[in-house]
Amino acid sequence: MKRRCKIIFSLVFSLMLIINAVTAVFAGEAKDSLDPNKLYARSAVLMDADSGRILYEKDGHTKMPMASTTKIMTCIVALESGKTEEITEISSYASSMPKVRLGVRAGEHYRIKDLLYSLMLESHNDAAVAIAEHVGGSVEGFADMMNKKAAELGCKDTYFITPNGLDASKEVVMEDGSTVMAEHSTTAADLAAIMSYCIIRSPQKDTFLEITRTPSYQFSNLNVNENGEAAQGSRKFSCNNHNAFLSMMEGALSGKTGFTGKAGYCYVGALKQDERTFVVALLACGWPNNKTYKWSDTRKLMEYGLANFEKRDFGQIPIENAWLNPIPVENAAASRLFETEVTELAIQDKSPAPVFLMRQDENVEVSCQVEPYLLAPVEKGEIVGKITYRSGDTVYWERDIVTASAWEKIDFPWYFHQVLMSFFR
Repeated sequence: MKRRCKIIFSLVFSLMLIINAVTAVFAGEAKDSLDPNKLYARSAVLMDADSGRILYEKDGHTKMPMASTTKIMTCIVALESGKTEEITEISSYASSMPKVRLGVRAGEHYRIKDLLYSLMLESHNDAAVAIAEHVGGSVEGFADMMNKKAAELGCKDTYFITPNGLDASKEVVMEDGSTVMAEHSTTAADLAAIMSYCIIRSPQKDTFLEITRTPSYQFSNLNVNENGEAAQGSRKFSCNNHNAFLSMMEGALSGKTGFTGKAGYCYVGALKQDERTFVVALLACGWPNNKTYKWSDTRKLMEYGLANFEKRDFGQIPIENAWLNPIPVENAAASRLFETEVTELAIQDKSPAPVFLMRQDENVEVSCQVEPYLLAPVEKGEIVGKITYRSGDTVYWERDIVTASAWEKIDFPWYFHQVLMSFFR
């Protein structure tokens, strides 16, 4: 009996070791890699918000509708307009917007900043149109402002038609005179780039974060008299933040949800931990009843980024000393006739050293090209070589190698001066 118990115990113990080993293997795979098939979103991007570098993508450059994630651009354009303290009168068009809506009425007055909280916390479509009409003069004018900002940010696959993200299409005249039907759309890569701008580089980034991180906000309409003086109105509103991601992970910064029947569930969110800032953008991440898919995908992508990417300062990558060895300057006007001179070299950076989030197994190849010799005349600071930093096929940084001194050319005036001076030595 005792022998049988020992055998059973041994078998159970061995089985537990095997299970633990298999679990560890799968856990390692989950940490180091991310299977696109395990994401619900049809299009997804994980971005280093500081550099704009895409760390992971699943069809990240495919144009798709983006629903109310549009409103991050609406918000930042309105903030940067400088009109947030101004008061707008609600138009009949704004008041006619479909749900989700604040319920503004034509002829009422509201402060633009109050409407921005309505826009970002509750995703109200009527607030978006009211903001657009006031800031841009019309919805079309505001869409032009949105598209101009997108172009400034390098978002080449984004086209805005509405300020609230409702599905829309528009006939656009091309440069050659032809017309095409354009859709209100973006890509996960462009959407991540827009969010990165909103939280990192925009002069209004602090206000953007303040609005999008606010748990709840209360305001009222305004009564405006004949002199333009405003007083608190009788209608009270309370807006609550519906971005569940803010309480899902430590360091969650901001985010915006979206949904239309065409776009499906969409999301763009940001997180910061240990001086690393990640942005996730998801498009077509399920349809009803799959409302939670976007939270699952966001967590997977954020955890993948946290587990695998660390900051790498390109300025700390060593270079070979031989690359800066002095190089000969032929035909240089030197103190001794026919003597070949040399010029010292220095590095002149056109831009600061980039700091990127990179995987530990990503190799940065550093190469150098320098002229073997120079012909006088040579100016100080003349570019004679280049140090290139690349990973894969992408060049991330280039540094100029320049001359540290100048040399004149041997010519007739120089010869004459040398002969003349020889008579007085």
